[in-house]
Amino acid sequence: MLDRFTMPLTQRPLRFLAHMLHARHISPDQVTLTAFLIGMSALPLLAFEQYGVALLAIVINRLGDGLDGALARKSGQQSDAGGFLDIGLDFVFYAAVVLGFALANPANNALPAALLLFAFIGTGTSFLAFAIAAKARNVERPNFPQKAFYYLEGLTEGTETVAALVLFCLFPYAFPLLASLFAAACLITTATRLWGGYWTLRT
Repeated sequence: MLDRFTMPLTQRPLRFLAHMLHARHISPDQVTLTAFLIGMSALPLLAFEQYGVALLAIVINRLGDGLDGALARKSGQQSDAGGFLDIGLDFVFYAAVVLGFALANPANNALPAALLLFAFIGTGTSFLAFAIAAKARNVERPNFPQKAFYYLEGLTEGTETVAALVLFCLFPYAFPLLASLFAAACLITTATRLWGGYWTLRT
């Protein structure tokens, strides 16, 4: 819901960082993989309740997620392969963070974490399934032309997901409530994406 407003604000600093990396002959895929590995360190950190360090790993991961695309555009290395790697690792990372909270306190967090993972399946599959059909039909992407895949909007997008992960780390004792609320928002996103995507493809 907020990505169309936040993405333009991040492009200028990302282009600056991309220029620095391009001058050092660093590739977009290297940024993607490095950011993923750093992000995955949040899983054991969360499991051992090191929430502050885990938050740092999450923030670096999300910075890398924006930076690899900016670097790909800067270097002329945009590709379906890079976009596939980026989005695939994103979903693995999101699930890993949720699993980390479940491991930190199974008694309180396991069920809300399972609910959130269930909701993530809905948002992820509706997003990617529509992207496949949209690419086959050459559907225009007016709001996010820089994306490798068609960016199907919804109540919970990248900005909201990052905000949720940050809140989880800042208020770990409230994870059951926060995760349940975010899961509900994700389920609404799934429903609206399925409905909107179906009728978009019908027309």
